Amino acid sequence: MKPIRLMSGFFTVGGWTLLSRVLGFVREVMILSLIGPGPLMDAFVAAFRLPNMFRRFFAEGAFNAAFVPMFSKRLEGGEHPEAFARDALSGLFFVVLLLTGLGMIFMPALVWATAEGFSGDERFDLTVGFGRIVFPYILFMSLSALFSGILNATGRFAVAAAAPVLLNIFVISALVIANVTGGPAILWLVWAIPVAGIAQLTLTWRAVSAAGFSLRPKMPRWNRQMRDLVVIALPAAMASGVMQINLVVGQLVASQYDKAVSWLFAADRLYQLPLGVVGIAVGIVLLPDLSRRLRAGDDSGAQTALSRAAEVSLALTIPSAVALVVIPLTLVSVLFQRGAASVDDSAAIATAVMIYGLGLPAFVLQKILQPVYFAREDTRRPFYFALAAMVVNAGLAVGLAPIVGWLAPAIAATLAGWAMFAMLAIGARRYGDAVRFDARFHKRIWRILLASAIMGAVLWFFNVQLNTLLALAWWRSFGLLILLLLGAVAYFGSGQMLGAFQLSEFRRALRR
Repeated sequence: MKPIRLMSGFFTVGGWTLLSRVLGFVREVMILSLIGPGPLMDAFVAAFRLPNMFRRFFAEGAFNAAFVPMFSKRLEGGEHPEAFARDALSGLFFVVLLLTGLGMIFMPALVWATAEGFSGDERFDLTVGFGRIVFPYILFMSLSALFSGILNATGRFAVAAAAPVLLNIFVISALVIANVTGGPAILWLVWAIPVAGIAQLTLTWRAVSAAGFSLRPKMPRWNRQMRDLVVIALPAAMASGVMQINLVVGQLVASQYDKAVSWLFAADRLYQLPLGVVGIAVGIVLLPDLSRRLRAGDDSGAQTALSRAAEVSLALTIPSAVALVVIPLTLVSVLFQRGAASVDDSAAIATAVMIYGLGLPAFVLQKILQPVYFAREDTRRPFYFALAAMVVNAGLAVGLAPIVGWLAPAIAATLAGWAMFAMLAIGARRYGDAVRFDARFHKRIWRILLASAIMGAVLWFFNVQLNTLLALAWWRSFGLLILLLLGAVAYFGSGQMLGAFQLSEFRRALRR
């Protein structure tokens, strides 16, 4: 059986995710510049959130949380993994196809339920129209997520990680064409999304075939394996549903304020960069690795894998969080302030970025701890934890809105994120030493925190010194690059000297 190289896989997924997120920044910059915060962008954000919400519910969240460990264990034990995958594909295809049809029919109800504040103005009808165009994306992406799970379980991370890049390539290309031809940018944007979904599905399907799994949908059938899959997936589905309710509650609150949906969307994209590159990447690689180690009875290897994943993740996440908190306005103004995006928009987005930055370590730690449960096919307790976090999020989002206005969803998401992490960490103790961080992790984490604090001080100081350069439109990007390079030198230099990490470890992982 082909072994999974944890760190090599992490950097493979992280590298492709970084490229996707960088292109995603280009995409968001173009959307903000060509369309700008306002009714059109609010409608697009709300419409595009619908297929993404259900995608996480059915595919990347619930379904893969159950499918990947079960497929990995069958692969490890030689228990007909291809037949299991074929049955899973058939069932998923049938369910999501039905959901897609119902969603397009009842789109007005979905829009009202997720963005009630749009009722009575032009944004509602715009969102309904855009939603019917982009909603089929869920079908293509759900099937692509299943194929990606198969690739990840076999240690083939590159294609699955590269597939999301196609969405940004198609969207950027569409926006460029719209700008050159003078066509309506919003229509080019929404039609590019289902086309990109078809491309992603084609890429992952062909890669699975090349890996030796010939899978085609057929009439779904109910058997013991599918029953076990549903029993494990159902709590994960409910947990994913709870998480999506958090997003809906935030959007419902934000939809009561002019431009707030667009501001929070832009801020979300910025903090999602380190979350995607680090947290999501390590979670993708860690789940099949832990599943196969536990099947083989390798508890020591499982503890080492978990500890190294957490160590590397936090070594990259904590300094990212510090940067988001210390220089949010500089980051936002350079990245987003152009075209239809104004100085006031930058200030609003930067405030939300700072709040999300405070929660970034919690969001990443969740991605590390959830595979501990999923690898044991335990999806019930993460559901209960998610339910409690939902109560925290909803209570704070609604309760704080009269006090802090449109920032309430960001504050609520951050505090709920830390609550969710605390529950996952406490709950994992029952699994014993195999899921506890080892002595090396405990030794290094405090040094990572100190190196991050040093970097934060350097960023703050030079941000003030470079303020004049950063104010010049033509030199803002250059000034930000200098600032980030100084911060990187401060962090990696002090981290090496303090023993927070060894740079040679990163180089070895990259060479694998």
